[in-house]
Amino acid sequence: MRRSATLLPVLAAILLLPACGAEHAGTRSAGSGAAASPQRTQVDDPGTDGVRITAVTIPSASPSPSRDHSVQADRLPADPGLFAEYEVTNDGTEALTYTVLFDFTTSTGEVMSNKWETVRDVGPGRTVRGTVRMGVLPPGASPVARVKVAEVTKVAADEAPPAAGVCPPSGIRVTADRGYAAMGLRVVGLHLENCGTRDYTVDGYPQLELLDESREPIEGVGILRGSGGITALPEWDEQPRPVTLKPGERAVSGLVWRNTTESGTPVEVPYVRIRAKAGADPVTVTPHLDLGTTGKLGVRPWQREQREQSGRPEQS
Repeated sequence: MRRSATLLPVLAAILLLPACGAEHAGTRSAGSGAAASPQRTQVDDPGTDGVRITAVTIPSASPSPSRDHSVQADRLPADPGLFAEYEVTNDGTEALTYTVLFDFTTSTGEVMSNKWETVRDVGPGRTVRGTVRMGVLPPGASPVARVKVAEVTKVAADEAPPAAGVCPPSGIRVTADRGYAAMGLRVVGLHLENCGTRDYTVDGYPQLELLDESREPIEGVGILRGSGGITALPEWDEQPRPVTLKPGERAVSGLVWRNTTESGTPVEVPYVRIRAKAGADPVTVTPHLDLGTTGKLGVRPWQREQREQSGRPEQS
């Protein structure tokens, strides 16, 4: 699914690679066989929505023999070990869980790699610091010159989807996957796992509440049972029936929509609050629904999840 540029302003922390013809302090001349020292650059940026990059570290280019003993800045290895230090500050009045997308880009803005980081349970007035690493680049990738915060979402800590392997006190885990897109059609899977010790039964559809960037309810969107005529999805239009999950078993639901834009104002839904059934604890996920001007969202009934249906990466 594409990332919406309107979700949050982009925070860019720019790191300029060392210029050619200069040799860095702490390194020996080319041909000595010594590795160059990493270069750590402090970043002075006010941040966006409580998240800011504070420093970026990138290893200096490996020295390459030449007449003038220059260090070539474009000879970084495929896995240069580049990483960014960041901090998350909660200026609110409740504990929040943040999900942040970091982009590692070239000097022209082309994204070479990106990483999602989840920072959990940041209390009011607290600052939490972390590190995000770029990882391995594909062969022939252009050098990375910038690190930026591309997206930030935050939900109340007690409504955040649980971390992988963590079972909430309720005994059920509700998560959303990253979804997929094709020809204007968008689909996000909702997953329910009984991680407790008792059987758990759902019957019908998950209960949904669509929320804006301030996590306030959005009005005027038709939440339709099944595919809602948005597309042909036979499984979504089956008559709902009770699904009883034994410990360790799963059920699947989902959201489907089109981001067609015609006359009217496009609707953006960054947050969806989900209850597996009436009375269940709410879980707020961040699929970011770009509904265009259609004003329609289809919902799949809970159905037992087959093993081949699982495997899409979850949002945390």
